[in-house]
Amino acid sequence: MASLNKVFLIGNLTRDPEVRYTPSGAAVGDLGMAVSRRFKSADGENKEEVCFVNVTVWGRQAETCAEYLKKGRPVMVEGRLRFEEWEKDGKKNNKLVVVAERVQFLGGREGGSEGSSESGGEGGGRLPSGGGSRDTGGGASMGDDENLPF
Repeated sequence: MASLNKVFLIGNLTRDPEVRYTPSGAAVGDLGMAVSRRFKSADGENKEEVCFVNVTVWGRQAETCAEYLKKGRPVMVEGRLRFEEWEKDGKKNNKLVVVAERVQFLGGREGGSEGSSESGGEGGGRLPSGGGSRDTGGGASMGDDENLPF
């Protein structure tokens, strides 16, 4: 039986990225995204549906996001879904989050709409993926610094 857990999202950050560190020193970043869908309802009215998504970013990529991204900035996230469960004050809680394997800045340096570029420069670019074989959301190696958008 085959399975696939892959997510691609393009949206705007709903808050400034936050970074914290695990006891072992690994950076963990939290991003909030709003992803919208525009459509025409059955009665012909234009509608918009917004989905708010929590994204977890690991390693150097988390630190870079916290340093260069701000609320309102457009980004593309490639990653996977993870179901989290915890108990607080005797109540069971759960949520579905996206673990980012890649975050790409979109727009200009200040969140403009010039587009994006895989090779860096004014239009944005690809951030390196976090390395490691642990379940930290990292994928391939860090990559070349030439791909950084700054």
